[in-house]
Amino acid sequence: NIIARSALGVDSRRATSKQMADFTVAFRGYISRKYGKRFNEFVGGNVTVTDVRRLKSYVEVRGSIKLRGQAPFDVSWLVSDKSGKDLFFDMIMEGISLRLTEATEIGAMLDRRKGDINALISDLRKAG
Repeated sequence: NIIARSALGVDSRRATSKQMADFTVAFRGYISRKYGKRFNEFVGGNVTVTDVRRLKSYVEVRGSIKLRGQAPFDVSWLVSDKSGKDLFFDMIMEGISLRLTEATEIGAMLDRRKGDINALISDLRKAG
Protein backbone atom coordinates (compact mmCIF):
# COMPACT_ATOMS: atom_id res chain seq x y z
CA ASN A 1 0.00 0.00 0.00
CA ILE A 2 2.84 2.39 0.80
CA ILE A 3 4.53 1.80 -2.56
CA ALA A 4 1.22 2.19 -4.42
CA ARG A 5 0.37 5.45 -2.62
CA SER A 6 3.90 6.71 -3.17
CA ALA A 7 3.77 5.77 -6.87
CA LEU A 8 0.55 7.76 -7.34
CA GLY A 9 2.16 10.67 -5.50
CA VAL A 10 0.19 13.85 -4.82
CA ASP A 11 -2.64 12.55 -6.99
CA SER A 12 -3.40 10.03 -4.24
CA ARG A 13 -4.84 12.96 -2.25
CA ARG A 14 -7.56 13.60 -4.85
CA ALA A 15 -8.36 9.92 -5.42
CA THR A 16 -11.54 8.62 -3.84
CA SER A 17 -11.20 5.73 -1.40
CA LYS A 18 -12.59 3.39 -4.10
CA GLN A 19 -10.12 4.70 -6.68
CA MET A 20 -7.28 4.25 -4.19
CA ALA A 21 -8.35 0.67 -3.43
CA ASP A 22 -8.74 -0.11 -7.16
CA PHE A 23 -5.42 1.57 -7.96
CA THR A 24 -3.64 -0.42 -5.24
CA VAL A 25 -4.95 -3.74 -6.60
CA ALA A 26 -4.12 -2.76 -10.20
CA PHE A 27 -0.68 -1.50 -9.17
CA ARG A 28 0.12 -4.74 -7.33
CA GLY A 29 -0.79 -6.75 -10.42
CA TYR A 30 1.26 -4.43 -12.64
CA ILE A 31 4.33 -4.68 -10.39
CA SER A 32 3.96 -8.47 -10.08
CA ARG A 33 3.81 -8.91 -13.85
CA LYS A 34 6.57 -6.41 -14.57
CA TYR A 35 9.10 -7.61 -12.01
CA GLY A 36 7.99 -11.23 -11.78
CA LYS A 37 9.43 -11.82 -15.24
CA ARG A 38 12.73 -10.34 -14.11
CA PHE A 39 13.01 -12.50 -10.99
CA ASN A 40 13.64 -15.56 -13.17
CA GLU A 41 17.09 -14.03 -13.68
CA PHE A 42 17.76 -14.70 -9.98
CA VAL A 43 17.49 -18.49 -10.38
CA GLY A 44 20.95 -19.88 -9.69
CA GLY A 45 22.13 -16.53 -8.35
CA ASN A 46 23.34 -15.59 -4.92
CA VAL A 47 22.09 -12.88 -2.54
CA THR A 48 24.44 -11.83 0.26
CA VAL A 49 23.35 -9.56 3.12
CA THR A 50 26.25 -7.36 4.18
CA ASP A 51 24.69 -4.96 6.70
CA VAL A 52 21.45 -4.21 8.55
CA ARG A 53 20.88 -0.90 10.29
CA ARG A 54 17.99 1.01 11.81
CA LEU A 55 17.31 4.40 10.20
CA LYS A 56 14.58 6.63 11.64
CA SER A 57 11.38 4.56 11.40
CA TYR A 58 12.64 1.78 9.15
CA VAL A 59 15.47 -0.69 8.65
CA GLU A 60 17.91 -0.70 5.75
CA VAL A 61 19.16 -4.12 4.66
CA ARG A 62 22.22 -3.85 2.42
CA GLY A 63 23.59 -6.60 0.28
CA SER A 64 24.84 -7.71 -3.07
CA ILE A 65 23.39 -9.92 -5.74
CA LYS A 66 25.43 -12.12 -8.02
CA LEU A 67 23.57 -13.48 -11.03
CA ARG A 68 24.92 -16.25 -13.22
CA GLY A 69 27.56 -14.91 -15.60
CA GLN A 70 27.34 -11.33 -14.31
CA ALA A 71 29.30 -9.11 -11.96
CA PRO A 72 27.75 -8.64 -8.52
CA PHE A 73 25.74 -5.48 -7.89
CA ASP A 74 24.70 -3.62 -4.75
CA VAL A 75 21.14 -3.69 -3.47
CA SER A 76 19.36 -2.24 -0.44
CA TRP A 77 15.90 -3.01 0.86
CA LEU A 78 14.10 -0.47 3.04
CA VAL A 79 11.87 -2.33 5.47
CA SER A 80 9.14 -1.01 7.76
CA ASP A 81 7.00 -2.69 10.40
CA LYS A 82 4.37 0.08 10.57
CA SER A 83 1.73 -2.27 9.13
CA GLY A 84 2.37 -4.80 11.89
CA LYS A 85 4.54 -6.93 9.58
CA ASP A 86 8.06 -6.44 8.27
CA LEU A 87 7.49 -5.35 4.65
CA PHE A 88 9.87 -3.71 2.23
CA PHE A 89 8.70 -0.39 0.83
CA ASP A 90 11.63 0.30 -1.47
CA MET A 91 14.42 -1.60 -3.16
CA ILE A 92 17.45 0.30 -4.36
CA MET A 93 19.67 -1.37 -6.95
CA GLU A 94 22.92 0.33 -7.88
CA GLY A 95 21.56 3.58 -6.47
CA ILE A 96 18.25 3.45 -8.37
CA SER A 97 15.08 3.42 -6.26
CA LEU A 98 12.28 1.10 -7.40
CA ARG A 99 9.74 3.29 -5.60
CA LEU A 100 10.90 6.55 -7.22
CA THR A 101 11.28 4.94 -10.64
CA GLU A 102 7.73 3.64 -10.50
CA ALA A 103 6.43 7.01 -9.28
CA THR A 104 7.94 8.64 -12.37
CA GLU A 105 6.48 5.97 -14.65
CA ILE A 106 3.02 6.13 -13.05
CA GLY A 107 3.11 9.93 -13.25
CA ALA A 108 3.87 9.76 -16.98
CA MET A 109 1.03 7.26 -17.51
CA LEU A 110 -1.35 9.55 -15.61
CA ASP A 111 -0.21 12.57 -17.64
CA ARG A 112 -0.94 10.68 -20.89
CA ARG A 113 -4.47 10.15 -19.55
CA LYS A 114 -4.79 13.86 -18.67
CA GLY A 115 -5.00 13.08 -14.95
CA ASP A 116 -7.84 10.55 -15.26
CA ILE A 117 -7.19 8.13 -12.39
CA ASN A 118 -9.82 5.64 -13.63
CA ALA A 119 -8.12 5.49 -17.04
CA LEU A 120 -4.78 4.95 -15.29
CA ILE A 121 -6.26 2.08 -13.28
CA SER A 122 -7.55 0.53 -16.50
CA ASP A 123 -4.10 0.89 -18.11
CA LEU A 124 -2.37 -0.70 -15.11
CA ARG A 125 -4.63 -3.74 -15.28
CA LYS A 126 -3.15 -4.50 -18.72
CA ALA A 127 0.43 -3.17 -18.32
CA GLY A 128 3.54 -4.94 -17.16
